Amino acid sequence: QLELVESGGGLVQPGGSLRISCAASGLTLAYYTIGWFRQAPGKEVEGVSCISVTDTYYADSVKGRFTISRDNAKNTVYLQMNNLKPEDTAEYSCAAVHATAQAMCVQILYDYWGQGTQVTVSS
Repeated sequence: QLELVESGGGLVQPGGSLRISCAASGLTLAYYTIGWFRQAPGKEVEGVSCISVTDTYYADSVKGRFTISRDNAKNTVYLQMNNLKPEDTAEYSCAAVHATAQAMCVQILYDYWGQGTQVTVSS
């Protein structure tokens, strides 16, 4: 059974860091493009960061603060989030689509989705 499971969310103060994880079962993430998307209450889904085999993408709002990475041995993709801001508060979900050349962070392209993990940035 194919499944993506996010973990690592939580409450953090502004300026703090979190690393969230997306662990897969039933598919080998090395052969997929993986995206991290977020949705805050009352806002549209935003493609935060995506990683293909050879490419990465970051939204302007997170460039220089977030880093996406893969650990193929663990079949897991990570999103390291530094210097977090209150506006980063959202539910973060990972998604997968069979490998693409470019790391396109467009929600409609992705076939498989996790349940999400909440990230709250507040003092």
